[in-house]
Amino acid sequence: MDRLSAAARLMIVSDLDHTMVDHHDAENLSLLRFNALWEAHYRRDSLLVFSTGRSPTLYKQLRKEKPMLTPDITIMSVGTEITYGDAMVPDNGWVEVLNQKWDKKIVTEEASRFPELKFQSETEQRPHKVSFYVDKDKAQTVTQKLSEIFKNRGLDVKIIYSGGMDLDILPQGAGKGQALAYLLRKFKSEGKVPTNTLVCGDSGNDAELFSIPEVYGVMVSNAQEELLQWHAANAKNNPKITHATERCAAGIIQAIGHFKLGPSTSPRDIKDESDGEVKSIDLGHEVVKLYLFYERWRRAEIDNSEIYLSSLKANCCPSGFCVPPSGGEISLAEAINQFRKCYGDKQGKQFRVWVDRVLSTEIGPGTWLVKFHKWELSGEERACSIVSIIVRIKDASDHTYMHVHETWLEGFGANDGRFWI
Repeated sequence: MDRLSAAARLMIVSDLDHTMVDHHDAENLSLLRFNALWEAHYRRDSLLVFSTGRSPTLYKQLRKEKPMLTPDITIMSVGTEITYGDAMVPDNGWVEVLNQKWDKKIVTEEASRFPELKFQSETEQRPHKVSFYVDKDKAQTVTQKLSEIFKNRGLDVKIIYSGGMDLDILPQGAGKGQALAYLLRKFKSEGKVPTNTLVCGDSGNDAELFSIPEVYGVMVSNAQEELLQWHAANAKNNPKITHATERCAAGIIQAIGHFKLGPSTSPRDIKDESDGEVKSIDLGHEVVKLYLFYERWRRAEIDNSEIYLSSLKANCCPSGFCVPPSGGEISLAEAINQFRKCYGDKQGKQFRVWVDRVLSTEIGPGTWLVKFHKWELSGEERACSIVSIIVRIKDASDHTYMHVHETWLEGFGANDGRFWI
């Protein structure tokens, strides 16, 4: 990735449904815990990769439903599409690889002859993927017959059954594992192979990820039987693969700690922010802590104490100012005074805050520009602002907020007009 000038310290490659995203976690707490950990300690020098069976359409839908971070790379449609960044720029080299011995028309024609197979929605039929539903007790027989037919037609295809119902037909060179292997080769050619890679999954179409020799792997505690059976048959004694005792994103955090890949305590799990000696200022960590304080203040999860606000004021330049999304200008001191009145206004309500894409740049000696997206979820409503903060760092334990500027992300303005530094 061009964003990093050197090899990533850690690359996490994670499935989404029932791995990174827990659909049984109504508050999305495990996902929010991961978000805080990633932005606080990893975003600046690591890579986040989402590897999903979802098509681009369903992937974008999930991002609207869940508080997900923006990945550096997205692998979609069971490893048949690779894109980069929020703009989802496609990897044309991967398209050329998949075109070899692949004919979607023939695949669709032959598979449609099987009454056991039911086409998935049109959005799931992709240039290098044809997808069906099939009953579990019929999947093995259908797979064997289709494999013979495609071989006789001169096609080199792969059939993946996962989730107890999904059957995907892909080029032989496709799949989550092959897509990851392709990326690793690409990084190697650029001299940027990640220092460590952790793959994360829960179902059969994730098995290929665990087959890459040089990676660590975690099967989340809620992994499906098909993945556990694959592990027992193929990687039972592999010390680089672990079965977490935690569900979904919490299991990923657990694996980071298990393999000692870096910090594994999410800021959301730290209730006392005066947690020990500060060795050096990490701006990503400071931003995450600031907005966790904002969330907890409004949810009345911390005491209504003047000490907190006084400490915050002490970290603000007396002449500093804030430009809210609605425009105009207000001093940082006045912004904090207004914030005092918001204590507990979200108590007992579904209200969460998370930051995404926290990146900092030194713009002068000891002066940094920090930019990120700040998201607020209040009930069913979402608001997002693009935030820029100028911070001055004097020493390892002293930083000062100089100026703050917020603008609404198009289509995500808030109804109540709240803003915060």
